[in-house]
Amino acid sequence: MQIIHANIVFSEDREHLAVHPDSYIAVDKGVVKGIWPVLPEEYKNAPLTDHGDGVLIPAFSDLHVHAPQYLNRGLEMDLLLADWLDKCTFPMEARYADPEFARLAYDAFVDDMIANGTMHACVYGTIHSEATAYLLESMDKRGIKGFVGKVNMDRSAQDDLLEDTEKSIRDTEAFLEKYSGNKNTKPILTPRFAPTCTRELINGLGRLGKKYNTGMQTHLVESLWEEEQARLLFPECSCDTEIYERAGLMDNGPVIGGHFIFPSEDDIRIMLKYDSYAAHCPDATVSVIAGIMQTGALLDRGLRIGLGSDISAGHHIGVYSQAARSVQLSKLKQFYEPEGNRKITFPEAFWMATKQSGKLFDGTGTLEPGAVFDALVIDGLSDAARKLSPEQVVERFCYIGTKENIKARYLNGNALC
Repeated sequence: MQIIHANIVFSEDREHLAVHPDSYIAVDKGVVKGIWPVLPEEYKNAPLTDHGDGVLIPAFSDLHVHAPQYLNRGLEMDLLLADWLDKCTFPMEARYADPEFARLAYDAFVDDMIANGTMHACVYGTIHSEATAYLLESMDKRGIKGFVGKVNMDRSAQDDLLEDTEKSIRDTEAFLEKYSGNKNTKPILTPRFAPTCTRELINGLGRLGKKYNTGMQTHLVESLWEEEQARLLFPECSCDTEIYERAGLMDNGPVIGGHFIFPSEDDIRIMLKYDSYAAHCPDATVSVIAGIMQTGALLDRGLRIGLGSDISAGHHIGVYSQAARSVQLSKLKQFYEPEGNRKITFPEAFWMATKQSGKLFDGTGTLEPGAVFDALVIDGLSDAARKLSPEQVVERFCYIGTKENIKARYLNGNALC
């Protein structure tokens, strides 16, 4: 049993923050037991860590991030999607054929993700099985809860990233066989997106999903270009999402669709049918996607939405910054397209980044009793002339904070150095 004293803030529900100033939280074997304004007598002799005026919040979840693109963050941001893939992204991903290069890059990626308070993530690797295996193992050893996918592509990419269809399926099955039993970080099927996958490849992945009871992550209607290509290449399908539904890829586990900016009614219907997640990636939207998610409207229709850094189309690995950006973009969406759209509130954005996304990762994303204790302590954000309330500290952190404002990190109940 351990006791932690701090100001405590987490999402009560989509629209409200639960705020416990100057309070105590008890954690036993990595699980929250309770929160009290005065420490109960039965816990008086338990070890106590006092974070003073610091604010204890849940750790963040990143539902869409490309680990191999980490080295490209903040570069080539003046390109739109198709050119950005061809000139920037694919050439970098080809370098992960070199295992030593991959180790250096992935070690830095995992370290920076943790430093910025992300303890759970849905991560894209590359087509390279050895490099992607190292990424998954690195995250698993650190205790990060998440999913890592070996990317599948058998068309519409540069030659050294194109897979033979049957080999892609075989390599993916070997990846699933090896890691499906992992405790923390598990494999997930990852067809990159419709323009880079043949029907034969997607159908083969569907069979693997059923055999290994494995979910899927992919990009869904992320741009008008991608939406058009999906319809041209799969004319039998009414929408992008139906391509994966027909292949049986939405039946077997969590489904996370990156971006979901231009969904048709059929896309929305299918996502709701399977209780799937859409990953909203605000910085990437601004940089290369050229569209803004209908965040408020989709939330109101019951769609599960989490946030993604989308490194490196997004330039900041901290999911907290995406909470702030999601509010900003929802205001733009309402201003320029008022019919059927609304701005979201900061509590909604914080909920997407923590409690809503945490449902994917076995009870994280909250500090309620029974939750896995993955948490951060933030501080150093008040002014000498104005002391902020705990909820104001959280909001300011998401807008202007940095990893230097994270004073402590807890993962599975353990303090990280």
